[in-house]
Amino acid sequence: MKFYRSHILIGIDDESLKAGVKRIENALRNELEKYELADEINIMETGALGYFGTGISMLVYPEQITYVNISEEDIKEIVQEHFLKGRVVNRLVLEEKITGMYDYNYKGRIVLSNSGLIDPEDIDEYLGTGGYEAWEKALAINPSEIVEIVKKSGLRGRGGAGFPTGLKWSFTAPLEADQKYLVINADEGEPGTFKDRLIMEGDPHKLLEGIMISAYAIGATKAYIYIRGEYKLCISRLKKAIEQAKKYGLIGENIFGSGFDLDIKIKIGAGAYVCGEETALIESMEGNRGTPRAKPPFPGVEGAWKKPTVVNNVETITNVPAILQNGADWYLHFGVENCSGTKVYTVMGDVKLPGLCEVDMGTTLRTIINQYGGGVKEGKKFKAALVGGAAGVFLPNKLLDVKMDYNNLKEYSAVLGSGAILVMNETADIIDMLWSVIRFFRHESCGKCSPCANGNEVLFKLIDNIRKGEGKKEDLDKMIHIAEMMNLSCFCALGQSLLMPVKSAIDNFRDDFLEKIKK
Repeated sequence: MKFYRSHILIGIDDESLKAGVKRIENALRNELEKYELADEINIMETGALGYFGTGISMLVYPEQITYVNISEEDIKEIVQEHFLKGRVVNRLVLEEKITGMYDYNYKGRIVLSNSGLIDPEDIDEYLGTGGYEAWEKALAINPSEIVEIVKKSGLRGRGGAGFPTGLKWSFTAPLEADQKYLVINADEGEPGTFKDRLIMEGDPHKLLEGIMISAYAIGATKAYIYIRGEYKLCISRLKKAIEQAKKYGLIGENIFGSGFDLDIKIKIGAGAYVCGEETALIESMEGNRGTPRAKPPFPGVEGAWKKPTVVNNVETITNVPAILQNGADWYLHFGVENCSGTKVYTVMGDVKLPGLCEVDMGTTLRTIINQYGGGVKEGKKFKAALVGGAAGVFLPNKLLDVKMDYNNLKEYSAVLGSGAILVMNETADIIDMLWSVIRFFRHESCGKCSPCANGNEVLFKLIDNIRKGEGKKEDLDKMIHIAEMMNLSCFCALGQSLLMPVKSAIDNFRDDFLEKIKK
């Protein structure tokens, strides 16, 4: 083993690749070679470091100094000052108090415990963190025991619905079938949501290990990762991770002499938002147009190619290895009663440090915004947060201290949804925001059912009139009524869920709408 006096972690994700991070990395390597420091300082590519809007970034250990917005011209100064003279280049350092918050966030991470710390393209680094030990443990016990452990842990689906994962598995596991499937929903079409992308980019092997354990638990010998086509780096890293896992005998036929076979394949989606709904996803996976199916039968009984199929979200499955390795009781120590574990959020908008964080279930919205997002930027006041993505709710200032978990949010007709939190300051126009949401739903409606296709069209015309100053006071109650009818009559969640943003925006910010109408 080789020892280095410093390690430089360079965040590699889709955004940094577009910004030219490889060019910066090459310049850094050349500069270190020039001063004969290459044998003392190790450069390592890792996943996203967790924050955005800060250009190309790198984290230096053991000092834990984070340099941001690095240009090629800055490399010479960093090498000469930091690595030759031991002096930090302060003008490029992430604000100290925000850096402290970011480092603190690693202490309670489960899903993101390795992200930004290991090379996601090296299976040996994942093994070095204890990776695949849970898979080895799983193969030594009965699949039904794994289902019971996950049930006891209280893990709930992190894709939006929050359905108990172990319970979902228990419907499919006992079924006799010549073939069962496990499908991972990595389509992530919700606007403002990129948590699953960063999980896959930063730690693809943890997702694979979760897939292996989950497939074994339900008796599925084939697993598919249904991923959106824009996620080029995710696809590349997952393909590499699958190849490495096959090479190490972690997947394939008769794994470790257990008699269990497993094949994992990647299926690239075509960009339809409705394919976030599990039956529409299955239709697309089979090569058909992505439209929802009637339920029942539910996918757990009759899913892909009419075989029993479990569909789970990326974040959900990535929790599984830690639960099996450490036990259900360990997992129950995270979060709150009846809502255990952690939750990954993407925090964006008018915050000082937009990016990714993982916190205990039940953490307040105020804490997430102030402690992990750095607070509202430019000294402005908080006005609202759109929580859960486009299909989420607008939460006002009076709900800043709401606990972010399924049960507490339900009291306010709110949901965690996809984990997106879009923060808006006092200057934000809620009418514009709701207009954007309705326009998105109008565009993404598959047209299978008329309540969704026609309802979205009418809602868009009403909000467009209000936005232009041509609306009427009675339009507000009319919009809520239409959204309520859609919630009761639409075929799938796409049309049903529009009630949440419409009702929460109008109820919580009615004065804004009335002022616009008056003008």
